[in-house]
Amino acid sequence: MTADLERLETAIGYRFSNRELLARALTHPSHAYEAPPGAETDNQRLEFLGDAVLGLLASEHLVRRHPDWREGRLSILKNYLVSSPHLARIAQRVGLGEHLRLGRGEEMSGGREKTGLLADALEALIAAIYLDGGLEAARRFAETYVFVDDPAGENSPSWTNYKGALQETAREMNLPAPRYAVVAEEGPPHARRFTVEVRLGAEWSARGQGSTKKAAGQQAARLLLMRLLAQKP
Repeated sequence: MTADLERLETAIGYRFSNRELLARALTHPSHAYEAPPGAETDNQRLEFLGDAVLGLLASEHLVRRHPDWREGRLSILKNYLVSSPHLARIAQRVGLGEHLRLGRGEEMSGGREKTGLLADALEALIAAIYLDGGLEAARRFAETYVFVDDPAGENSPSWTNYKGALQETAREMNLPAPRYAVVAEEGPPHARRFTVEVRLGAEWSARGQGSTKKAAGQQAARLLLMRLLAQKP
């Protein structure tokens, strides 16, 4: 167990003074439930604290990075940074799933790859870093891993596949699968401009433009994705 914790510490770039905090952050309730009474403490309390710490750090990061943005736009991007799909991707990047302590049932059902479970574990990890090293340590981790990609930039690595992110978010929100349609083509053959509309059922839609159908579809998906993320709790 010690070697596993050391590998994870190397992956996240932080050494714990109190490794019990790290072990607790990795312990899913299903594992704690199967352990003898009093032998385990799960990560739910750390997840609760980590959600608050991450919210503060995300707000601080966006206000500092985008001083001319209004509250509405800041809120949209904050919702992206703290959303389960994004946090789960960060957890996968640092290999958090392989270190989780799961109960037998959760293990058999693929818990190490579940979006919600990975996102919760990452929040618990942030809380553990905060309790062990203070706010500055938590900030360094968030800036290095969670906020490394600017969600406002079209070339951001986290946003290179808007269509995939939109489909994942729609599924998480129990919405219909996205449907795309070319609604306009303009300009001469050597400089075509396409307009693509994406719809999620009858309620949600957005249009994007680009020099190719693919680019226009990605732009439409990006616009609708940001609207959806603004609605997520």
